[in-house]
Amino acid sequence: MLYIGIDLGTSAVKLLLMNQDGKIEKIVSKEYPLYFPNPGWSEQNPDDWWNETLAGLRELTKGYDKNLIGGISFGGQMHGLVILDEDDRVIRPAILWNDGRSKKETEYLNNVIGQSNLSRYTGNIAFAGFTAPKILWVKENEPENFKKIRKIMLPKDYLAYKLSGVHCTDMSDASGMLLLDVKNKCWSQQMLHICGITADQVPSLYESYETVGTILPWIADELGFPESVKIVAGASDNAAAAVGTGTVGDGMCNISLGTSGTIFISSEKFSVDANNGLHAFAHGDGHYHLMGCMLSAASCNKWWMDEIIGTNDYKSEQNKISGLGENNVYFLPYLMGERSPHNNPNARGTFIGLTMDSTRADMTQAVLEGVAFAIRDSFEIAKSLGISIERTKICGGGAKSSLWKSMIANILGLKVDVIESEEGPGYGAAILAAVADSKYKTVEEAASKLVKIVETIEPNPQLVEKYDEKYRKFAKIYPCVKDLFEEII
Repeated sequence: MLYIGIDLGTSAVKLLLMNQDGKIEKIVSKEYPLYFPNPGWSEQNPDDWWNETLAGLRELTKGYDKNLIGGISFGGQMHGLVILDEDDRVIRPAILWNDGRSKKETEYLNNVIGQSNLSRYTGNIAFAGFTAPKILWVKENEPENFKKIRKIMLPKDYLAYKLSGVHCTDMSDASGMLLLDVKNKCWSQQMLHICGITADQVPSLYESYETVGTILPWIADELGFPESVKIVAGASDNAAAAVGTGTVGDGMCNISLGTSGTIFISSEKFSVDANNGLHAFAHGDGHYHLMGCMLSAASCNKWWMDEIIGTNDYKSEQNKISGLGENNVYFLPYLMGERSPHNNPNARGTFIGLTMDSTRADMTQAVLEGVAFAIRDSFEIAKSLGISIERTKICGGGAKSSLWKSMIANILGLKVDVIESEEGPGYGAAILAAVADSKYKTVEEAASKLVKIVETIEPNPQLVEKYDEKYRKFAKIYPCVKDLFEEII
């Protein structure tokens, strides 16, 4: 049998074809535009996602026996607001995860409704990227559009709807809406009321490995697929990446160095830290996870290389770096504001420690180290909960860099396991489709059999000690400049 994983990213949709033994047969990527209609705004057209996905499915399966396709599942960018009218037409462009327009609504939720109430209702507090503040923004600023809303969806779930005709979402993705009672895995009636919406306007809830329906006949006919192809709920990009890296079960860890960056810790039990510095979400394996999310990770390096230095030879620039743990230049990687653990959309990227002796390589090193230090901020919160982590998987575009992986290992003091496939979300989505098709009994079983470790980067005790000292200095910078960010925005 063959299984399709669809990874709906911010810049492109990546489609992956996997056989039942876990081998990746083919990968296709299709790009689409990203719109910034105002400073701090970020939008996309859901029909662009759909059109490129449909084209990608044709290209992906060309030359294969389509009768062997057993299921399609998804991993996708989180938090985006997709609103449909009574005819299931998109009302307005989707407001994305990295959109910062809902600062006022976020402050209302955290300060008027109150963080303690939000945490009690959902297990989380409000962040500008979450879906609930976006709903309130539309209600306040586009009342005519708000009145038209029949269904509220997340990005990947729009694709599932277009393929199956079912308005659905999964527990992991729904966790990031600030509408879900995560612990009890049901919609929070209090949050629906606060946002002025009803239970009829939110999609049906599924576990990530559950089948929501089968492919619509007309699409099956157009693509040459059998009508028996299962459409599977799928997971948020981070939960799908965790499945794709084998980060399932209790006490496992995954770090993703994508456009955004995350540290993802899986758990069989639901837990929340005292200050809600980490997200407490459901996982694609049917259990839970804690996650720290930074808004700019590999995108920091891309910005530095492409826009500032003006080169696409990333490897050559990194080869100039020497003296790990000795750099006196620091970088705060908050180019899009920051989420975990600071929850500050006004935070900005900052270099500090420059002297006449500072070099281009020092600044490149500071960018890479700054991302790793920011991930450690979230890791420290997990450790404060008594969670003991000795090793982590790693995925995302940044994970292709040997230097960056070494920095992660030594800055966090963890063994870093590199897996055979770097296609985290798409591979995880394909695994979820295979589980839904009963090729494996559980997500844990599938991951243990399919995900293979090919390399482990061991932390160097001397470097760990050096980076501990550097991290303590890094951790003092944000509190010192926090108030300044408010003044310069």
